[in-house]
Amino acid sequence: MRIALIGNQNSGKTTLFNLLTGSNQKVGNWPGVTIERKVGFIRSTDFELVDLPGIYSLSPYTLEETISRNFLLNDHVDLILNVIDSTSIERSLYLTTQLLELGIPMLIALNMSDIADKRGIKIDLRTLEEKLDTTIVSISALKKTNIFNLIQYIKMGDYRKNRYIHIYDHILEDAISKIEETLSRHQRFMAVKLIEEDPLVEAYQTDETKKIISTLKPNYKRDMEQVIADERYRYIELIRDEAVDQKRLNKTWTDKLDDIFLNRFLAIPIFMMVMFSVYYLAAGPIGSLTVDLVADLIDSLGGRLDIFLSAIGASDWSKSLVIDGMLAGVGAILSFLPQLIILFVLISILETTGYMARIAFFLDRIFQKVGLSGKSLIPFIIGSGCSVPAIMSARTINDETEKKMTIMLTPFIPCSAKLPIITLFAGYFFEDYSGFISASLYFLAIIVILTSAYLMKKVLFRGKTSSFILELPEYKVPSFRYVFYDVTSKAWSFIQRAGSIILLASIVIWFLISFSWNMTYGVDPEDSILAFLGNLLAWIFYPMLGTWSWAATVSAIQGLVAKEQVVASMAIIAGYSETTEEGLLIFRSGVFSFFTAASAYAFMVFNLFSAPCFGAIGAMREELGTTKRMWKAVFFQTGLAWILAVFIFQLGRLIEVILT
Repeated sequence: MRIALIGNQNSGKTTLFNLLTGSNQKVGNWPGVTIERKVGFIRSTDFELVDLPGIYSLSPYTLEETISRNFLLNDHVDLILNVIDSTSIERSLYLTTQLLELGIPMLIALNMSDIADKRGIKIDLRTLEEKLDTTIVSISALKKTNIFNLIQYIKMGDYRKNRYIHIYDHILEDAISKIEETLSRHQRFMAVKLIEEDPLVEAYQTDETKKIISTLKPNYKRDMEQVIADERYRYIELIRDEAVDQKRLNKTWTDKLDDIFLNRFLAIPIFMMVMFSVYYLAAGPIGSLTVDLVADLIDSLGGRLDIFLSAIGASDWSKSLVIDGMLAGVGAILSFLPQLIILFVLISILETTGYMARIAFFLDRIFQKVGLSGKSLIPFIIGSGCSVPAIMSARTINDETEKKMTIMLTPFIPCSAKLPIITLFAGYFFEDYSGFISASLYFLAIIVILTSAYLMKKVLFRGKTSSFILELPEYKVPSFRYVFYDVTSKAWSFIQRAGSIILLASIVIWFLISFSWNMTYGVDPEDSILAFLGNLLAWIFYPMLGTWSWAATVSAIQGLVAKEQVVASMAIIAGYSETTEEGLLIFRSGVFSFFTAASAYAFMVFNLFSAPCFGAIGAMREELGTTKRMWKAVFFQTGLAWILAVFIFQLGRLIEVILT
């Protein structure tokens, strides 16, 4: 038996799915898309439960809606388990009425009953069941209330096999009945969609159905899709009036907190304080302390490896490869892992509490003015972890112009790979203000994104910004189980990246700096292959550094492979300096001693806004559709990064001159 679990976003659907299936589930992607697909088996049964994306209707306005509709229409489904939010009956029933038209047996789980009680919302289940002609079970997935009864209904098949009560006026109902006779599957649903002139059902249109629909239009002086929607809402309002009593609606903690967090004057300052705190904790004194601890462990490991390799008679070049190449490169990245974990934990907590949804809601008004919408904030939030899934998540944006702009701007968000660069430079050059400097780059990214979007909308893309609909969830105490799994998953992904891409790139850098063109090992770094290659492009970075540096040039270019590799490359190059000082070897070594506060900040800005890693560039190619568009995005990002870095360096140098 296959069961489709479907409901609105934030209806508690995922929580219910986890309760019903336990650990007996697998996660993948829907065919051809990156949207997550969860499939599991209900506990103690062989009933397959498919968790469909959260949607508000079966109209093909979003990718999630298209996926859900195609699954229900084209795959064999024995039962629909529709999750409804008890606190938002009217909104939830729009999808429910569409599901009933499919003619598939349906069971309704009326979720969040505990919250509805607290709000003083009284629902007459018997009346609701009669109006919808289906079985309804009142549950609370969060409190695990009535879950056993729900499973029993499913196992025993003891639910009403709905016949669906007609809800449209008699003219529409007559037309629907006639069209149904021409169809073989999901007759009522398809008939309604044909009347709505849904583009995805045009193949089922016949001369007979066209004639029937043409006789309808004179009776209604507006779009037929709007006519159907109005009739649907009329019936939903009738159900609400008869089955729901909201006269004693109480103000909840969510309402009280929203009065503060969504206040027109306080929302933006609170958001700035929250994000500043996140980056201050992750990249400030606390985060920097963890870096020093891990760096000491790696240094200790390097010393032990040196002794071990010498004891077994390893050659000088092999010892250098392991210690100065592999360990120095990977170790330089892993030393920042504790900071990333702090960042992942804080972001995950903000997501699970429901605050991130509020950010998208109140920033929508600002985004609308620059050609984006609140939908774009979702990729930006995901981008704080990794740009690749963030870019792919932009495919849920319906408007093509807005989607392209979001894809091009998402890599500007400081991702986890950029945090080591920010931390390293901020910790050394702005030691007493490292947290402020780190946070300033995050807010600079927001300013650059908004400014770039405005200019792109005025110059490159013209048109109307898409609308944004978002259901704000209840505030919740963070689920520490979810936070743990979310953080460990991201941390492990970072470790795997360090052990694969970073390791390989570090070996390449070690080889290039260890050998000359005639393959002589142990040459002076200035005579190495790496120095030769760096000198070819060092002129590009001269205006933002104030000096000719092949080492900084090579490190920045390595950021195209992976942004973490900027730090790894600098660590390897610094290992070949003549200094023996401990601590921040990179900046005390000869090849990097030229950095000043102005050039350090400019270098951070360039690496923050320049083209992302190869993985993200590949994602841009896939989502933008053509290689030409991808290259335009790459040149736009890198060109803007260069201009900003040069401007900041020159401004900083001017300030330094004035102050001295």
